[in-house]
Amino acid sequence: MKSIDRKIREALREDVGSGDITSRKTVKRNALALGVIFAKEKGILCGIGCVERVFEICDQDLHFERKLYDGGEVDYGTTVAVVKGNARSILKGERVALNFLQQLSGIATLTRKFVEQVKDTGVVILDTRKTHPGLRELEKYAVKTGGGENHRMRLDKMILIKDNHIAVAGGIDRAIKRLKDVSYEIEVKNLFELKQAVELGATRVMLDNLPIGEIKKAVSIYKGKVEIEVSGGVTLDNVRDIAEAGVDYISIGALTHSARAIDFSLTLKPIERRKDEG
Repeated sequence: MKSIDRKIREALREDVGSGDITSRKTVKRNALALGVIFAKEKGILCGIGCVERVFEICDQDLHFERKLYDGGEVDYGTTVAVVKGNARSILKGERVALNFLQQLSGIATLTRKFVEQVKDTGVVILDTRKTHPGLRELEKYAVKTGGGENHRMRLDKMILIKDNHIAVAGGIDRAIKRLKDVSYEIEVKNLFELKQAVELGATRVMLDNLPIGEIKKAVSIYKGKVEIEVSGGVTLDNVRDIAEAGVDYISIGALTHSARAIDFSLTLKPIERRKDEG
């Protein structure tokens, strides 16, 4: 929670600056309002907790009510939450709250599409480290909300030998031989490198940008001997073919770096104060 709060506070500082001068000039200090947050297109909801926390940080006296939870399906007009209280406070948090909601829902929605495409194949859809700076924890949460799974969170969580490691080490054999009694994954770019990696004891390989014919051949030779992950060039049009080839994992950078935001909006209506409230 602390790390998410830091991101929210930073986003608010970025957006609000020294204060909302428009609201100061046009909205009375004690004006009350009811805000309704709703979807403007189909998608998978993600980030409603962030939205609530944005408004809590803006004003602890605001009343926030969730109408739908992360992972739920939305369509045009679906109300996902309402917020009630000081109008200036709601306006202060509006854009930041919607930004979190639309970005995370976009990732969850795209992930769900990929997951649905490989349904019943047993393949696991994974994300990558291709996330927006500072937002990895939230974006990987959005992938899981959409039904995918997380690849390594950070460089210290897993050994993944990639092309640049191999180049600097002087080849696959030299890179692998430096590892003793540790688990790892290694990226290969062709069937020859795959053969090398398996013979040197690799237990999980990443086939990087291999054409579907070579993926099928790799599976026919090495299925059951090594876990096979495919990465690179994966789209909604070809992910089913890749999955049906018999691989174990498919990692997709586009889940986080290219997901289109889902459109949400917040409408405000004034709440009249009772006379005894001044």
